[in-house]
Amino acid sequence: MGILIVLLILLFIHIHQSGHHQEARGTATRGCDLSQGNWIADESYPLYNTSDCPFILNQFDCITNGRPDKNYVKYRWQPDNCNLPRFNGEDLLRRLRGKSILFVGDSLSLNQWQSLTCMLHTAVPRANYTSLRTGDLSTFTFPSHDVKVMLSRNAFLVDIESESIGRVLKLDSIEGGKKWKGNDILIFDSWHWWLHIGRKQPWDFIREGNHTYKDMDRLVAYEKGLKTWAKWVEDNVNPNKTRVFFQGVSPDHLNGGKWGEAKARFCEGQMVPGSGLKYSGGSHPAEIVLQKVLGGMSKHVNLLNITALSQMRKDGHPSLYGFGGKRSLDCSHWCLPGVPDTWNLLLYAALIQN
Repeated sequence: MGILIVLLILLFIHIHQSGHHQEARGTATRGCDLSQGNWIADESYPLYNTSDCPFILNQFDCITNGRPDKNYVKYRWQPDNCNLPRFNGEDLLRRLRGKSILFVGDSLSLNQWQSLTCMLHTAVPRANYTSLRTGDLSTFTFPSHDVKVMLSRNAFLVDIESESIGRVLKLDSIEGGKKWKGNDILIFDSWHWWLHIGRKQPWDFIREGNHTYKDMDRLVAYEKGLKTWAKWVEDNVNPNKTRVFFQGVSPDHLNGGKWGEAKARFCEGQMVPGSGLKYSGGSHPAEIVLQKVLGGMSKHVNLLNITALSQMRKDGHPSLYGFGGKRSLDCSHWCLPGVPDTWNLLLYAALIQN
């Protein structure tokens, strides 16, 4: 009888510990900084192949465009003190049933949106989908799951309007926000277009209040625009109904000196990630501004802290195998499969924690 009691006690302890370990694995990312870690080779990667994603845009499809090296798709982000959950597209579609996700931003938003649609489609390859673009809005729908994954192209978040003097970037106007209401998950992005000059600059003047400027420090303008966006979130988002994310600042790789290769021709020929605990180029100035604005908000916005981990991936850009081909190196966007898939792993981790 005594032996039986001891066995029952040991069984109870084992069950209790097993349950505890399962719970710990399920919440392994809580309190862990997912942005600190390293890229490690993983033969189970990539999470999908371009052949599984028939709607992938040519500008991101580096393998079809002739990129000869393939190791860049074989890296997995490994945080220092925890594990990112493995992406489960069927699980995410179940969680999102009846909901809509809206990405709002520039072509880096497009990069992440395209990645997520590929990841979800690969998880349910037999499920019907529709993909439509109307004006600046793209809508990818899974009718069987009643899920919409949308993209609104809006590079500045604040408004640009044509006036008699020309195109005016209005730092304190955000009429475009009317289109963002009613969605369950909002994922914003803005930075790269704030740097454009010359023919690529889509505005002629900057206005704040009653003052009109020919130009101003771009980081200052970016912060003012972000503060207008932050006020829109404070005034219009009910956190009980809508979760808000900011994609973070996606770095480019146009200066080899920042990763210790001063003679590098931008990102051309880069085939392995950078290593080490800190990117030698230091924190991205726009990242610092973004974190400052988010830190001043009363409503919580989830920052997908992609900057540091993406800085290590000098090998992840289309380079010669993107939209511009040999005429124009692309060291700003990312090949798919590739780095934006990890951005979506951060998104998935945040969504399943709640």
